[in-house]
Amino acid sequence: MSGMDMLNAAEQRELQGRMERKQMKDFMNMYSNLVQRCFNDCVNDFTSKSLLTKEEGCVMRCVDKFLKSSERLGERFQEQNAQMAQQGGMGVGR
Repeated sequence: MSGMDMLNAAEQRELQGRMERKQMKDFMNMYSNLVQRCFNDCVNDFTSKSLLTKEEGCVMRCVDKFLKSSERLGERFQEQNAQMAQQGGMGVGR
């Protein structure tokens, strides 16, 4: 029996809502950090309301690098979880 099966319907809805809010908060934090990092690294000229071509290119590379590294990190996390699961249930009860 999994943990969710031990909860009644109202508790499951409450837990699901909390999980969704946490995921949204985490996503918004990640997005905010990405915007702040790329802006700080790439935008230097404030004499115009538009980005310079070099600034725009820098922002695009920054975002691309961040997304690729996040994707790779997620893949490695999944690989590690699979490896730990194969080695005995992720260490539960050890």
